[in-house]
Amino acid sequence: MLDIAEELLRWVEEGRDFAVATVLAVGGSAPRGPGAALAVDSAGTVIGSVSGGCVEGAVYDLCRQALRTGESVTERFGYSDEDAFAVGLTCGGTIEVLITPVGGLAPARTVLASALSAAVRGEPAALARVARGPSELLGRALLVRDDGTYEGGLGSHPELDRTAAAEARALLEAGRTGTADIAEDGSHCPGGLTLLVESNVPPPRMIVFGAVDFASALARAGKFLGYHVTVCDARPVFATPARFPDADEVVIDWPHRYLRRTGTDTRTVLCVLTHDAKFDVPLLKAALRMPVAFVGAMGSRRTHEERNRRLREEGVSERELARLRSPIGLDLGARTPEETALSIVAEIVAARRGGTGVPLTGSETPIHRDRGEHDGATAA
Repeated sequence: MLDIAEELLRWVEEGRDFAVATVLAVGGSAPRGPGAALAVDSAGTVIGSVSGGCVEGAVYDLCRQALRTGESVTERFGYSDEDAFAVGLTCGGTIEVLITPVGGLAPARTVLASALSAAVRGEPAALARVARGPSELLGRALLVRDDGTYEGGLGSHPELDRTAAAEARALLEAGRTGTADIAEDGSHCPGGLTLLVESNVPPPRMIVFGAVDFASALARAGKFLGYHVTVCDARPVFATPARFPDADEVVIDWPHRYLRRTGTDTRTVLCVLTHDAKFDVPLLKAALRMPVAFVGAMGSRRTHEERNRRLREEGVSERELARLRSPIGLDLGARTPEETALSIVAEIVAARRGGTGVPLTGSETPIHRDRGEHDGATAA
């Protein structure tokens, strides 16, 4: 639901009644992951998507029904269902959706409004909702902030909220959207309630080192994929905001020095485009020892071999060198900066999602893989 927070918050502020359908779980070749949402207001206006088009019509009808009844429901669609062709989910996957009405008197409306507001402001927070369990608890919501405080409530047992808040905070700290099973009395024994926990975390970082033409195209591609993009170069004549209008920030500093002082995490991707030993070697020596998601460096194969030799001389181990993706990018036959940027972000996506980078034509590999790893701002 938080992936359409800005639009939904506007609906809340305008006093609209609406129902929101949120993906609870997926299997097989379902195109969108947990947390993806579609909402329908009382006038029939639609925003968002839960399946990329496969089951939108059926989910729309369920949202309209929820608005009439005021009751939350969960619904499962799958390719083995008798009505698979009717709803359009013929791609070989399954999808389970939680539909929650948000009317003026809905008990969770205030909590949902707070969650949407936090998401729009970019504040770390997790929204936990009852997705499976007693019908009277479905859709109940709890908003958990990164300091452990929470608002809202799920049921009559005080321990339930404390346990749910702890589970939600754990997912928030991991930057993940997913489910958690807890007992209705708040114990950790699974089987009573299933919570859908949507985490809102700041977008992952892409740090591009080297203020070159390729960096401008890569900054554009990184923003398109939802990264917070930083371009860093030690040369002030090249590192200017005017040359990189799509970057969130342009930093003038020695790359290795900036990397050591800036914030990174396990979702951060580092792209080294300088292919100059005086910048690359100290930068990569530091980068390959950090718990980041991706470290790639541009250069010819000859440059790559020479750079590896220098890194070994600096004490970088073979295990650390194995993390380096160089020459950076997939083999697309790229020539222009835009084509090169495409090859680089294609490799980043493949590394993140476990893809092979080979054509799907004639391939037996799954098209959609498990999305249980670190997704971006909403795990979106």
